[in-house]
Amino acid sequence: MSIIPQPLTEFPWRVLGILLAIAGFGTLVLYSAASGSITPWAINQAVRFVIFTGMAFVISRVPLELFARFAFPAYGAVLISLVLVELIGGVAGGSQRWINLGFMQLQPSEFMKPIIVLAVARFYALLPVGEIRRWTAIWPALVLIGVPWALVLVQPDLGTATMIAAGGVTVMFLAGLPLRLFVGSGLAIAAIIPIAFSFLHDYQQKRVLIFMDPESDPLGAGYHISQSKIAIGSGGIWGKGFLKGTQSHLDYLPEGHTDFVFATMAEEWGLVGGVFLIGAFLLLFRWGIGVSLRTQDKYARLVASGLTTTIFFYVAINLMMVMGLAPVVGIPLPFMSYGGSSMLTVMLCIGIIMAIERSTRRSGRKPGNWG
Repeated sequence: MSIIPQPLTEFPWRVLGILLAIAGFGTLVLYSAASGSITPWAINQAVRFVIFTGMAFVISRVPLELFARFAFPAYGAVLISLVLVELIGGVAGGSQRWINLGFMQLQPSEFMKPIIVLAVARFYALLPVGEIRRWTAIWPALVLIGVPWALVLVQPDLGTATMIAAGGVTVMFLAGLPLRLFVGSGLAIAAIIPIAFSFLHDYQQKRVLIFMDPESDPLGAGYHISQSKIAIGSGGIWGKGFLKGTQSHLDYLPEGHTDFVFATMAEEWGLVGGVFLIGAFLLLFRWGIGVSLRTQDKYARLVASGLTTTIFFYVAINLMMVMGLAPVVGIPLPFMSYGGSSMLTVMLCIGIIMAIERSTRRSGRKPGNWG
């Protein structure tokens, strides 16, 4: 018998250490971005992290069967919320994304990011193996993904709509649909891009055009990307030093504490800081994929891998965005960008993955049928 209590041995110390390293580093960057002040960004971010970490550990105690059982009802509830956004949602910054609950502003589209993974995974877990290559395995999943994607796109919120589509399509791919389907779909999407471009809002079209040639308007629409590249490049290998950044402190870098926080970090911590941060995220992805590989249940495997790739898309899109490799679509960097919505979503994902890990560790039984 071990002298260490079982709850302590089952506690996910490794993932907690990774999260503390990333969030702690993010708090330092926000402290510097506020010119050496813990208010308003650093302290609020730290408090949110503590609260949402506690929430994730509570979620990790939820039986896995409940996630499967309530996947479709939760999807329906969030879908209704998205419809309500169109009917009674508040408008801010030209977008209609929030429902005013009095004590807080609720953004239902954030909850759809993990829930779309749960719902599509549930559909494929219930689908008989012999049906996976038939049309009946494709169109229901496309409807599940397409309806919330369209509702979010018209808000308009291109970044969140992209995340919802990416999460759902990833689960479709992991479920075992034929590769030719994705190749053909990719070619079809490429063919209709010019048509889809004409339906984008003016500011979204400008973002795409500036992404292709940011120097065409360096003081206007291309200002964000140009200043972000300057900040990242000026950091060099070792950075300018903590609290010694000029692009962010002199307000040359817009949104240096939110979408472009990586540029703020890279200016002061350099390539070394960037490698540390990306390495920490890679360890987090490795943990999530490891959980999906160890479980024997199809639904749990699809959910764990789907939620891990959802977090990956957060990181990948943000890094490409600040480096000028993707259009600016407003995707924050988890645990680094100031704000509660993205941290809440990511911690929901992590809490569910921890629940799968706990279930896998505790039960050596064969996969069950949660119908």
